Amino acid sequence: MTSRDHTDHDAVEQGVSRRVFVRGLVTLGGLAAGAALLEGCARVVEEVAVATAVPPATPIPANPTAIPPTTAPPTTAPTVSVVQPTLTMAPQATATLAPTVTSIPATATAVPPLARVAFVKTRDRAEGVRRAMRLLGVNAVQGKSVILKPNFNSADPTPGSTHPTVLRTLVQELQAQGASRVTVVDRSGMGVTRQTMEGLGVFSLGRELGFETLVLDELGRGQWELLRLEDSHWQNGFPFPRPCLECDALVQTCNLKTHRFGGHFTLSLKNSVGLVGKTMPGQAYNYMTELHGSPHQRRMIAEINTADQPALVVMDGVEAFVNGGPDTGKKVWSEVVLAGTDRVALDAVGVALLRYFGTTPEVSQGPIFGQEQLARAIELGLGISGADQIQLVTDDPASAAYAAEIQAVLAQG
Repeated sequence: MTSRDHTDHDAVEQGVSRRVFVRGLVTLGGLAAGAALLEGCARVVEEVAVATAVPPATPIPANPTAIPPTTAPPTTAPTVSVVQPTLTMAPQATATLAPTVTSIPATATAVPPLARVAFVKTRDRAEGVRRAMRLLGVNAVQGKSVILKPNFNSADPTPGSTHPTVLRTLVQELQAQGASRVTVVDRSGMGVTRQTMEGLGVFSLGRELGFETLVLDELGRGQWELLRLEDSHWQNGFPFPRPCLECDALVQTCNLKTHRFGGHFTLSLKNSVGLVGKTMPGQAYNYMTELHGSPHQRRMIAEINTADQPALVVMDGVEAFVNGGPDTGKKVWSEVVLAGTDRVALDAVGVALLRYFGTTPEVSQGPIFGQEQLARAIELGLGISGADQIQLVTDDPASAAYAAEIQAVLAQG
C-alpha cells in the first residue's frame, strides 16, 4: 500500500473526532469538559494478587548516581500493583459540540484521581508492548480510524528513533483490537521526513502490514489549522495537522531519552512536537526556530499537548539515552516498556528512570514534578500533579521489584 495524501479524510464512523473534541472544549467549559468526556474511557482493572512466570530478566544495575536532594516536602509514594490483565471497551462519549473554534482554553481541572502506568521489565520489545497494552486493559480503538505518531525525528538507531519491532507490534495490536484503519504520521526535525521514514523501512512495513503513511510536511495549506492557546508562550499559536485533529483516535509511541537542545528530556510530551508544522505552507515564518530559540521552550512543549488527547501512549525504554539525545547519546539498558494515557504520569516515571541510571544535571535537579515540561502540563490540566497519583501496574515479580525501585525515586520528588 502506498502513502496517501489524505486530502479527503474519510467520514468519522464512530466516537468523537479529535478536531471536534478540541472544538467542544470551549462549549463544554474548556479542557475540564474535555477531560470529563474522556473520564469514562478507562475502567480500573480489579487488582488481584497473581504472579505470571516469565523468563528471568537481566538484573538492573545499582543506581550509579545518587539522587540529588530536594527541598520539596516528601510525597506519598505511588502504588505498585500486580494485576491480572483484562480488557474493557472504552464507552462512547456523547455531547453537543460547537461547530468551529481555533482557540484553546488555558486551564482545566478535571483530571482523573489516579493514573495507571503499565510497567513491564523486559529486553524483548514485542513482548513488552503486548504485555503493557494488556496490563492497561483498555481498548479505545475498535472500529476507529487511528493516527499513530512514532518518533521519527531522525533515522538514527533506537533510542534515536522508534524501533521497527515496536512499530510492527503496536500496529498489529491496534489492528487486533479492531482499528478500522491505522495511519502512521510524523514530521522529522533532524532530516527530511520522507527520507527518514524510507531509511527506517516505514513504507515497506506499511505495505506488509496494511497501514497507511502520511508525511506531515507534505500536507497542503488547507490541511493545517493554526491553534492559539490562551495565555500561551507561543507568539502566534502553532500549526497542527487537521488529519490529527479529525481522526477518531490518536496513539503515540515515544522513547526514553534526554534532549540536548533545550528540552532536557524527550518523552511523551515532547513527542508531540513532531505533529507541529515547521512552517505553514506558503509562509516563511519558522515555528521550530521560535520554539528552539525561546527561553520558554519546555513550557511551549507542554502547550502543544493541549491540541490532542491520546487514546494510548507506549514508551519504549528498553534502551535509553541518559545524556545527549535526541539522535545520539550515552546509552544504557533500562529494560522497560511503559504504557498509559496520562502523559504527565508517563513522563514523571520516565524522568525517574533517567535519574535512576544517572543523567544530566538539568534532569537530575529539583522535584520531578517541578520540571518545566511537567509543571506547565499540570497547570494546563493535562495530567496528574504528584507521585501519589501514579499507580505502577505490573504482572510479574521482576517487574514489580523494578517498579518499586522507580517508585522510591518518584517518592523523593
